[in-house]
Amino acid sequence: MSRDDPEMTSPMAVERLICDVTQSWSEVGGGVGTYLRHKRNHILGRTPHRHLLIVPGAEDNVTVEGRAITATVRSPRVPGSPNYRLMLRNGAVRRIMEQFRPDLIECQDSYNLPWAAIAHRRKFPDTALVGGYFTDFPTVYAERPFSKVIGSTLAGVAGRICYRYCGQLYRRFDAVFALSENGGAAKLRSYGVDDIGIVPLGVELGDFGPALREERRRQLVGAEDGKPLLIYVGRLDLEKKPQIVVEAFRKLPESLGARLVLLGEGPLRDEIAALGDPRIHAPGFVRDRRELALWLASADIYVSGMADETFGVSIVEAQASGLPVVGVAAGAMVDRVNDAIGRLGPVDDSDAMAANILAVWQSDRRRMSEIAQVEAHQYSWDRSMETLFGPIYRKAFAARTRRVVEAAPMAAPLAVPAE
Repeated sequence: MSRDDPEMTSPMAVERLICDVTQSWSEVGGGVGTYLRHKRNHILGRTPHRHLLIVPGAEDNVTVEGRAITATVRSPRVPGSPNYRLMLRNGAVRRIMEQFRPDLIECQDSYNLPWAAIAHRRKFPDTALVGGYFTDFPTVYAERPFSKVIGSTLAGVAGRICYRYCGQLYRRFDAVFALSENGGAAKLRSYGVDDIGIVPLGVELGDFGPALREERRRQLVGAEDGKPLLIYVGRLDLEKKPQIVVEAFRKLPESLGARLVLLGEGPLRDEIAALGDPRIHAPGFVRDRRELALWLASADIYVSGMADETFGVSIVEAQASGLPVVGVAAGAMVDRVNDAIGRLGPVDDSDAMAANILAVWQSDRRRMSEIAQVEAHQYSWDRSMETLFGPIYRKAFAARTRRVVEAAPMAAPLAVPAE
């Protein structure tokens, strides 16, 4: 290859077929789904490339619409999470990959699907492979839940086994990125995955802001003027820990006159409703982004008990809306919140969370709001896509080029004719 070859200069200068494959697909929100929708919009609107999206669905189907290809693989629903499906049919995934032969495959989860992509690259070594660390699953799905059943010591062993698995898996990729330093990069690095890029997710910052505040909306939930309205946005399940938020809220002095709004769906919604606390309102999942922005702007403090955020889109949206954040000192929250814009406390400690809510309420919230908005405005989808399609994909294509060159047979020496 010459130095003038686009592969050696800008690997994205020529048309490519970019493939994304993930378990974590939902038709109604979700961090990975939001990322992939923005990524497809970027590909179709800003680049010459084509996009192949492989996700679980109700049936096997392939739809081609110009440069956008969407393939669904028949998959059962995940128990307790009706918006998600479990895509286990690696053979079907590999057949789709072989049909379209993508130039680059990106995986957003750490389970079986990366192995389908790795097997595809083994057969077609000219495929670049990228891994995105979107879910801190060793902690979320192994260590924390197991600790309640087998104790913290054995649960810690299970978590370390899963992290070692992640180290072995991600070392096989041509390029790896996390969404934040404390939300994944530091952990992967400690298990031998070197040179990890950081691709922060974006936020539609122009859609959020304190100017959208509506007193009428506050009145609908009984939030009086000068009294705190707390808000949480996310799934109402054990992973996201909204029950810790509810426990903390109910430990606040009644004289504070606080109200709590929980925006989201999930198995804990009925349990929270069964408490019969008229100060807590759970209107369900808000699909409309404008409605979400109005709710955030009309609140006073954003509260979350989620310990394993890999980025925290809802946190940034709350900050863009001018809200201080009360959360936990774990995962990406450490990267998003400091004492100038909120408070962080121990995981699963509703007493500490209640104390931090009071501390924020009694602080200079106007100043916190100003700093939070400045902090939020460093995140945009343009910045995310520039990083992804720049250094991350360049690194992946460079590794692909080295692999192809090294695998090429050496040219046979020229025969010297006998005299």
